[in-house]
Amino acid sequence: MRAQVRCAWCGHSRCNRAEMMFFSNEHSSPKLLQLCLDTLHRIFCFFSSVCFWTLRRLWATEGSHVSPVDRKLEERQIQSTTPASVNYHFTRKCNYKCGFCFHTAKTSFVLPLDEAKRGLKLLKASGMEKINFSGGEPFLHDRGEFLGKLVQFCKLDLQLPSVSIVSNGSMIKENWFQKYGDYLDILAISCDSFDETTNQLIGRTQGRKSHVDNLFKIRNWCQQYKVAFKINSVINTFNVDEDMREQITELNPVRWKVFQCLLIDGENAGEAALREAERFVISDQQFEEFLDRHSSVSCLVPESNEKMRNSYLILDEYMRFLDCREGRKDPSKSILDVGVKEAICFSGFDEKMFLKRGGKYVWSKADMKLEW
Repeated sequence: MRAQVRCAWCGHSRCNRAEMMFFSNEHSSPKLLQLCLDTLHRIFCFFSSVCFWTLRRLWATEGSHVSPVDRKLEERQIQSTTPASVNYHFTRKCNYKCGFCFHTAKTSFVLPLDEAKRGLKLLKASGMEKINFSGGEPFLHDRGEFLGKLVQFCKLDLQLPSVSIVSNGSMIKENWFQKYGDYLDILAISCDSFDETTNQLIGRTQGRKSHVDNLFKIRNWCQQYKVAFKINSVINTFNVDEDMREQITELNPVRWKVFQCLLIDGENAGEAALREAERFVISDQQFEEFLDRHSSVSCLVPESNEKMRNSYLILDEYMRFLDCREGRKDPSKSILDVGVKEAICFSGFDEKMFLKRGGKYVWSKADMKLEW
């Protein structure tokens, strides 16, 4: 009867190496064969371990690039996010046709005023300190009355520290300032060029109106009615070589926000998009060269694609948070239906990048100490 041989490595008698050892002993195999078998066994055990741990990691992540632990931490961080600054695009309709626009008129829907106020109240209860109304063109709906009532509600009823608007400026009248100017902290006017021909090429124009002349007129109204004046510019192929230092210095805004042209699938890129912004896109190097040229402008606040994409809390016309992490705008459920805490989990908001880009600043005109 053949004696039982146990493997010196793993201790099992049924190990293939143990059988080979018995066979080699029976037939007086040389020591070299024994050494080879021992080496092969060690290699086998090593690769078995590697395969086991690799498969275990794959099973644990369930096909995801993020481990369950990391995913839980990410979800917990999003759930604890306070919506300090929110951008509410309550309308998508616009009277301009800017070729790079990344929030286009895919619908004409606007919430009833009472529902919009209810959503703003929910946001305030969740920690909102600043609301920014945008579009589309926010002064287009109801000739600015709808917007004015929201601005007044946020400042008087909700007592928000900061209420701001982003507009192309074409629909603003002085009587709007007379009625609602006291409730508005910041008015940002979009201006991409001080050359009217360039504005025509971009699509930031309507008829024969001068966008630049209107910009100066609104700046004067802001000073007169004590509203902080801001300028937003999108840098693209048509204005990337422009020198705006003289005009920006003359206008003297509290902030000059300079954005790198951004592509968003379904908005200004892709088959379903209403705009084709690919021809407006500039490289990172071109954007940096523009920033270097204007580095002497103290109010300049640059925002590259990396900084901009996920660092804004964006609400659409249905009050759904929009997640831009995949290069498109994926909506959450409306805060009117599920509340802010649940909806914000699907916002894709990068709070660290929000702080890094300077999203938190002195945003109440009462604290700006401006010389009116």
